[in-house]
Amino acid sequence: MASFSEQDRSWMARAIQLAAQGRYTTHPNPRVGCVLVRDGQIVGEGFHVRAGEGHAEVNALRMAGDQAVGATAYVTLEPCSHHGKTPPCAEALVQARVARVVSAMVDPNPQVAGRGIKRLLKAGIEASSGLLEAEAKALNPGFIKRMEQGLPYVRVKTASSLDGRTAMQSGESQWITGAAARSDVQRLRAQSSVIVTGVDSILHDDSSLTVRENELQLDNAADIVQKQPLRVVLDSQLRMPLNAKILLQPGRTLIATVSQDAVKTGALIQSGAEVVQLAAEQNRVSIRALLEHLVTTEQCNELLVETGASLAGAFISAGVVDELVVYQAMTLMGSDARPMYRLPYSKMDEQIRLQLLDSRMLGDDLRLNLRPVYTEKN
Repeated sequence: MASFSEQDRSWMARAIQLAAQGRYTTHPNPRVGCVLVRDGQIVGEGFHVRAGEGHAEVNALRMAGDQAVGATAYVTLEPCSHHGKTPPCAEALVQARVARVVSAMVDPNPQVAGRGIKRLLKAGIEASSGLLEAEAKALNPGFIKRMEQGLPYVRVKTASSLDGRTAMQSGESQWITGAAARSDVQRLRAQSSVIVTGVDSILHDDSSLTVRENELQLDNAADIVQKQPLRVVLDSQLRMPLNAKILLQPGRTLIATVSQDAVKTGALIQSGAEVVQLAAEQNRVSIRALLEHLVTTEQCNELLVETGASLAGAFISAGVVDELVVYQAMTLMGSDARPMYRLPYSKMDEQIRLQLLDSRMLGDDLRLNLRPVYTEKN
C-alpha cells in the first residue's frame, strides 16, 4: 500500500474542497476535484462543474499548461479511462506528461474500476490511490451506491416539532421551522437528482417542490436553479389535479402510477406531466420498482423524499432509506397533531434503531442526520 506525506494530504484536501464546489451541478456525474503540484506549488486546479463539460483533470491541465510536465496530480476520483461525453482523463494526464497521479479512491463505475490507474502505470506514471478515501467517498454517496448496487442514495426529509409532529390535525403546517432550516432544505433539494412526494401531499399543500434562487443563499444560486431536480409524484390512482402548481414549474414532473386509465393519463400529459406505469405492490406503486426505474432511466444518484407520514413510513418500512434528515423546531404541537412517520409496528423487536451521523443548530432549529440500522427483522 502506498504511503503518503502530510503534504500529500494537504493537496488532496484542497482537491476535495474543489470537488465540493460541484455539489449542486454535476448530476448525473460524480463530484470530482483535481490539483496539479510542481516543485511544491499549485500550478493548476479544477473541478467538474456539469455533465458534458470538462472533467476536473482537464480543467486543471488547462490552467497548468506546460507546467503540468513532471507535476503530481491529486484527484478525488480515479481518472476515467473510457470515452463518454468527453475524452478519457487518464489519457489526458498521459499526454500532459505528469509524473505522478494520486487518487483518493478507485472509481466504482465498472467501466473504469482500476483501468484508469492501469493506463497511467502502463505509461510509466507513478499512480496510487487511497489518500483521504473516506472524505472522497462522502462527496458522492449517490454515485457510489448507483454504481455498486443499482439504487440511488435515499434521504427522507421531515420538519417537525420537538414532540415529533409535522402538522396540526387540520393539515396546517406553515411554518414549523425557521428561515435558516428552510434555506438548508433548499440546498438539500438542489443537491438531489430527484425529489419524490405523494399525491396526498400535493392535494393538501399544493407544493411546487422547486429549488428557489432567493432561498438558496449561495453565490451561484442563479446557475444552480437552471436545472431543477426531477419531481416525482407517486399517484397510484391518478388523483393529481390538472391545475396543480407542481405542473406549472420549470423542469420536469413525473407521475408514477399503477393506473391504466388512458383518459386521465392523457389529460395529465396535456397539462405538462410525464406519466409512467410501474409495478404494483398492494395496489400501490412499488417503491423498489420506482427506485430501479429512476436509476435506469434518469441515472438518479441522490433521491430526496419530501412527503407525509404514510409514504415516508412506507419508504422506511421498505428498508431502502439511507438517511433521515429531521429538522426539529423548539415547539410542542400536541398529541392530536400529525406524526412524522406512520410505521405499522406493535412490538419492541420491530423498532428501527437510528445511528446519529450529524447534529447541528440552524437558527433556533435542530437538524439531525440519522441512518436507519436495518436488521433481518425489519
